[in-house]
Amino acid sequence: MSASSQASVQSRARLAAPVLAGLLVVVLILMFVWDHEPDPLDVAAVTRARAGSEAAAAITGAATVATLVELASTLLDKRGGYLSNDMLPPGLLMDNVPNWEFGVLTQVRDMAKSLRNDFSRSQTQSTEDPDLTVAEPQFNFDNASWLLPSSEGEYEKGIKALERYLRRLVDLDQQEAQFYARADNLRDWLAVVEKRLGSLAQRLSASVGQQRVNVDLGGDSAAANSTPRARELAVKTPWTELDDIFYEARGATWALLALLRAIEIDCERVLADKNALVSLRQIIRELESTQDTVWSPVILNGTGFGLVANHSLVMASFISRANAALIDLRSLLEQG
Repeated sequence: MSASSQASVQSRARLAAPVLAGLLVVVLILMFVWDHEPDPLDVAAVTRARAGSEAAAAITGAATVATLVELASTLLDKRGGYLSNDMLPPGLLMDNVPNWEFGVLTQVRDMAKSLRNDFSRSQTQSTEDPDLTVAEPQFNFDNASWLLPSSEGEYEKGIKALERYLRRLVDLDQQEAQFYARADNLRDWLAVVEKRLGSLAQRLSASVGQQRVNVDLGGDSAAANSTPRARELAVKTPWTELDDIFYEARGATWALLALLRAIEIDCERVLADKNALVSLRQIIRELESTQDTVWSPVILNGTGFGLVANHSLVMASFISRANAALIDLRSLLEQG
């Protein structure tokens, strides 16, 4: 290699080093900026903005549907956008926000399904709402698809379908779109929420490892399962997944808080009739604690009574208490 060629290579190397360093700094800054959880939703303000007026916001169902639209839109429009399907840095290198997004998406999917199957229908033999028939499957699209079609594109179609349903719902001249605030519809959605919270609490509690008695067939002497399982099960979350489950729980409870506040508005008469408003408000109070600021730069996994905190156990405690109150609420709704 000639002297001039060597000099050219060295010159390019000297230029590449600061460029790469600059790119690394940009990536680190973006990771810091994008690692952000949105503030809790102001459900009343969101409903007025989405419905278009105070009168429209007061229509039964407007709060729940408007909140669902806002939750789904926040997934796409928050700081950094939707990160779960990013294939390039910094999104590719981040996992806390994508897991938070999945927790929110799970609640969006559950409510969209309940709207389609329960809240929008007067009885089992009634027809489905055409816009909800479009919206519900869109939110069940793969959350990590980045191309042809992308997750964002499919979720955007679901959001637009929900917006059409909301416009029809608050239009007094259109009577096909309905939201039936009934105890049975609310109870069915809460049954799904109960299972979600129970699963999250169990996964969070497994952060320290436990020996659990197998109660799969408890309470039914004739019950059977597909394959035999041990009487005791060793359950422990891998340390690499601790923060994943924690932030999924943060996202799920963030979205659930907004939906419960919307349900409090839309189903107030039903809840008051069952003397259950206070129970719902207690669930909301318990879930509010799940959104407290995490001051530690990492999710700690100390033993139950050790010197170091265990953030997963703290989160599991709040969720379990909320779930216990939710079970009581469902019991109240079942009473005549």
